[in-house]
Amino acid sequence: MLIDSHVNLHAPQFDEDRDAVISRARAAGVGLMVEISDRLETFEATYGLAMAHDDIWCTVGVHPHEARHSPDLTPETLETLAARPRVVGIGECGLDFHYDLSPRETQADVFRAHVEAARRTGLPLVIHTREADDIMAGILKEMHTDGPFRMLMHCYTSGMELAEIASDLGAWFSVSGIATFKAAEDVREVIRRMPEDRIIVETDCPYLAPIPHRGRRNEPAYVGHVLAKLGEIRGWSPEEADRRTTDAFFNLFDRIPRPA
Repeated sequence: MLIDSHVNLHAPQFDEDRDAVISRARAAGVGLMVEISDRLETFEATYGLAMAHDDIWCTVGVHPHEARHSPDLTPETLETLAARPRVVGIGECGLDFHYDLSPRETQADVFRAHVEAARRTGLPLVIHTREADDIMAGILKEMHTDGPFRMLMHCYTSGMELAEIASDLGAWFSVSGIATFKAAEDVREVIRRMPEDRIIVETDCPYLAPIPHRGRRNEPAYVGHVLAKLGEIRGWSPEEADRRTTDAFFNLFDRIPRPA
């Protein structure tokens, strides 16, 4: 069973054929998807997908691009929404200093609210980080002093130093289609050093379609290409890559029952 740990099926890119996209994923062997929340205003759409499909679960959170729309977000708000059935994670949240679509201080404040919600609920924190390695490392270490929390460094493309800090704090890592790009050797080098029992795969669809689909809209049906590339990078057989990533996924997203 293939697992896509990060899909954005509520995105407008899927408005014309969402059901067909989900059907193609199933036909490709994808047995489980995690639909990711990126802003509170669209959470009901995200949640509705999880409630409508037995093989889709969801998270609740505010992407750093959208932090400006929720500057006063509290852990309590996230906790309340996370208590709903089929919500299995907190995020996507974090820091993005590449686009700076939200003020950096607001991003940091909103991210801290997510961390606290993850600590209180015990749910994994889905972290987005781009061009913010030092600040991200500082917040993660600071927040860990108040107590541990589980976290996933989603679609990780940042530096080795942050990867090592996050790994030491117990983080999981997810690999995306970027790992297949010819110019992404720096990403592959970090992947080679990720903890072998804490790596999972994702598409981040509709973005970042893997080779041979690069340049097109991404879909969950393409996650098998990511898994194959991960196996190649790590020197794992297809069966070993599948087993390792499946075990890591259910160890992280432990609110999702593992099929017999």
